Amino acid sequence: MLAVIRAAEGVMRALTGLSFAVIIIAVMMQLLGRAGWIQAVLWTEEISRFALLYLAAFGAGLSLRTGDMVNVDLIAEALPGVLPWALRLLGSIATFGCAAALVAPSWFFTSIGKRQTAPASGIRMDLIHASVLVLMIGLALFAGLRIIAMLRGTENGLPHKPEEEV
Repeated sequence: MLAVIRAAEGVMRALTGLSFAVIIIAVMMQLLGRAGWIQAVLWTEEISRFALLYLAAFGAGLSLRTGDMVNVDLIAEALPGVLPWALRLLGSIATFGCAAALVAPSWFFTSIGKRQTAPASGIRMDLIHASVLVLMIGLALFAGLRIIAMLRGTENGLPHKPEEEV
C-alpha cells in the first residue's frame, strides 16, 4: 500500500508543479507583453486561470494527505482517548463519501464542455472542466487511502510529510 500512496503522491506532486510552472510562464509573458518587451499575447490570462484550476485540483488531495488542508481540530484533538482518532476517521469517511458522490456529476459537467472552446486560447472546455473531475478523484483517492491506513493501524490520521513512513 505504501507503494501506491507514494506513486499517487509523486504523480500529483509532478502535476501540481507543472501547473505552477505554466502559471509562472503565462504571467511572465503577460508582464513582458505589458511592458512592451514582447508582443502582447492574448491567451496568457486564460491559460493562467486554467492552470490555477488544475493547480488546485492536483494539490487538494496532497493537502489532505500532508495535513495542509484547512482543518479545524482544536476541540477534536483535546478530547480524551480514541475520540480524536475516531473523529479523524469520520472526517476521512465523509470526505471520501462526498468526493466519490461528486465524481459522476463532475464527469457530466466535464462532458458538457465538449462542444465549447475557450475564446482566447481555443482550448476545448471539457479539458478545463476536467479539473473538477480530477479534484474529486484526487480527494476520494487520498481520503480512501487514509481510511484504509487508519483501519489497518499503519496511520493515526495525523498529517504526514512525504518522507514519513505510513
